[in-house]
Amino acid sequence: MLSEKEKKQIRAVLEDEQKRLAKTSQNALAYSMNHERNIGRDSIDESMEEELFSTELRLRDREKFLLAKIVSALERLTEGTIDECESCGEPIGYKRLLARPVTTLCIDCKEEAEREEQAQVQHGRGPVVGLREDGGGDEMAASDE
Repeated sequence: MLSEKEKKQIRAVLEDEQKRLAKTSQNALAYSMNHERNIGRDSIDESMEEELFSTELRLRDREKFLLAKIVSALERLTEGTIDECESCGEPIGYKRLLARPVTTLCIDCKEEAEREEQAQVQHGRGPVVGLREDGGGDEMAASDE
């Protein structure tokens, strides 16, 4: 069971990340709307710009996914269930929650899910959808895992 002080610290981490993502999103939108395209450039320049734009869109999509997880974590915090593992119901440690406040699994269940995912990959079946907590393969931020 989390103390009120611990809950406040986790809420602060979640809200700070939420604000950071909102600001990043606003800046990206403003940039994309105000970005002027140079007419008459060569195809290499155009290809490079398209690749950068595609990468930017993928990043924004991941940030949107993380933002939804933050909103969900804030709801669980309000309900008092943020420290309950969704798989086994056991408590999620405060240090784990502080390091990764959007987590929904205790460390044991997360490790088991990762072992199952690795077994699927090794057997050539690809990753099992829904086991990853971050929505992708790369680490998203220092506070993400």
